[in-house]
This record gives sequence, structure tokens and C-alpha cells, in this order.
Amino acid sequence: MQLTYDAIDTAGQTIQDSIEAASQREAVDALRRRGLYVTQIRDDLPSTKRPSTTTPAPTDGVRLPLKTLAQVTRQLAMLLKSGSGVVPAMRAIRRQTTKPQFVAMFDGIINDLEDGIPLTDALRKHPRTFDAVFCGIVAAGEASGSLTEMFERLSSIVMKRRAMFKKVTGALAYPALLMVMSVKIFLVVLLFVLPRFSAMFDQLGVEVPSTTRVLLNVGDFVRGYWPVLLGVLVLAVAGVSLLITRDGGRQWISNIQTSIPLIGRLRSRLIQGEVLRTMGTLIESRVGVLESLELARRSTRNRKFQQLFDALDEAVTSGGRMSTAFESSGVVEPYICQAIHTGEDSGQLGESIMFCADNLDETNEELIQVITRLIEPIILIVMGFVVGTVAISLFVPLFDMTSAM
Repeated sequence: MQLTYDAIDTAGQTIQDSIEAASQREAVDALRRRGLYVTQIRDDLPSTKRPSTTTPAPTDGVRLPLKTLAQVTRQLAMLLKSGSGVVPAMRAIRRQTTKPQFVAMFDGIINDLEDGIPLTDALRKHPRTFDAVFCGIVAAGEASGSLTEMFERLSSIVMKRRAMFKKVTGALAYPALLMVMSVKIFLVVLLFVLPRFSAMFDQLGVEVPSTTRVLLNVGDFVRGYWPVLLGVLVLAVAGVSLLITRDGGRQWISNIQTSIPLIGRLRSRLIQGEVLRTMGTLIESRVGVLESLELARRSTRNRKFQQLFDALDEAVTSGGRMSTAFESSGVVEPYICQAIHTGEDSGQLGESIMFCADNLDETNEELIQVITRLIEPIILIVMGFVVGTVAISLFVPLFDMTSAM
């Protein structure tokens, strides 16, 4: 049958032509032997008679962990740089995969590629793993014939994202452990220590202070209604889980994150770093500014930054300066606005934005350490205050009784 194809030659030039072959796969193999990279292939039958294989409906699929995605992206960049084709590179990665759901995902991608579907469209079938930014950079690489370079950039983005995630989770691990220990100690006191003191006070007929009485009443309430409290806790956890799975809930959580004192500043700077790195990479990859803004917009749901992107779109469309929109937003650091202004004047906008993203990563690491050093003593102080209050409330009546004897 007669097939029409779009392909890229070794010089990066786009070619549109037709070929006679028994199937799409046979045509793709023949074109690859000519040194052509097929981006799209179709037969000449009317669209009503031809099954659509190039525009499948995206499915949720599976989600690779960030660590695995970083390894896959890095390996793809390495294999492509060594001269491997996309399909052999995908097959090599698939052979290293052990989990059945991941194997099925890579098998689907390989089958799509062998059927002549562009890599970008094959990846878009799995949006939980390959987001819009990832696919946008891959699409830029396919269009310009620089797929290897784009995967190297993607590898850098994913690795930096994973490194920042590890720093944040590592910094919060010790404070979280302290909080868990504090709650555990408080529950042990309420459920096991207070009943003994309560029985002893009743037996001795000791008149207890108001603080001690409140503490004893709280202990009685927790012991008497713990099934209800446990049910409320389960419902609360389920409600939060449901909230973060809905777009409106994630939007609300993202909005309030930047309003928390000190923590909000860190969250805002982390969003700035993610947004700027995405924009810089796309612009350096020769993606149009408006398209880069649209893709970078999807990296955050925060209302303030969405308003910033609206201002950026308006500035670029009307021929204005991006740096002016950044400065008027009030959510971007002043030195970033100045660096972007310099990049616009020098024609090195992408490089300037990437410089700002790298600088933000360094300052964010320092801010994470500062916040961690502040949170740890605060938790210790609160834990000490709670334990001290409980101890004083329990032992003061005993001291009073002893002194009265």
C-alpha cells in the first residue's frame, strides 16, 4: 500500500514523501535503513476508513517513581549519545525493568514506535509518568533533530528535581520523627499513666487542682470514646486523601502553602526554581516563548504563579518585557527580575533564566537547613512543655498531701 510519511534526515531537515510497503512497520524499517527518523506515517485512505493509530486517547497508565524516571531518562540520554536508535534504547531499558506494570508500559511505547508513531505521542499515552513539560521537550528534540541533546537536558531536570525532593524529605525526617514520638508519649500518658493516678487520688480522697482535673477528664474522655476518635481520624485521613486527588483540592492546597509563615517562603522559592528551570530549558531548546510559558504554567497550580503566567502571556503577546511582568508580580526575587532583564537585552534569555534557577537551588538548600534548625528546637520545646505540664499536674497533689500529713 501507499504510505505518506514525515521524517527527519541526518542533517536535521524535515522530509515529506511517500513509500510503497506492505505495512507501516515495514515502511518504517525501510526508511530507517535510509538514515531517516520517522515522525509520522499514514496511508492515503480516507480518514473515515482508516483506524487512527497516531492520535490515541491518553490513558492514566502507571507512574514511575521519581528515582526510576531519573534513571530511565539518564540511560536514554547515554544510549542515544552513543549512537543507539530510540527503539533499541527503549528495548535495552525494558530488559532492565522487572515490575510487570512498568514492563507493560515500555512494551506499549516500543510497539507504538515500531508502528511509526512519534516518540512524543507514544509518551503522551502515559501522562502520569511523562508530563506535559517532558513531552514538550521531547517534541522539540524530534522537530529539530536534536533528540539526544533534549534527553540530556531532561536528564538534568529530572536529576535536579529528585535531588531537591531528597533534600526536602531528608530535612523533614527528623522533625517528623520528633512529632511522632511526642504524640506517642502523650497517648501513653493518657491511656496508661493517668488511670493509675486517678484511682489513687479517688482512693485517698485527695482534692486535685483544676489543671489536674482537666487532665484527668481528658484521659477519661479518650479512654471512653477512643473508637469514635479513631473513626474521626480515619475519616479525616480519607477526606485529605480525597482532597489531594481532586483538581480543586490540589489547587486549594497549593494556594495555602505559600501563605504559611517561613514555610510559605520556602515553598514559593521551590516553585520559582521549578518554573524557571522549565522555562529556561524550553527556551534553550528553541521552543517558542509562548509555548514555553504554556508548558511551564503546568508545573504549578498556585494561584499567584498562575496570575504571573497570565501577565507574562500578555506581556509577550503585546511586545512587552517579561522582566516587567516578573517584577510587578511581587512573587519573584528582585535579582531574578534583573537577571531576566539583562538576558532580554543580551539575547540570552534562556541562559539567564537557567542561571537564576541554579542560584535558587543553592539558596533553597540553605533555607531548608535554616527552617530545619528552627523546627527541631520548637518541637522539643513543645514536647517538653507538654510532658512537664502533665508531670506537674500529677505530682503536685501528691506533694500537697505529703506536706499536709
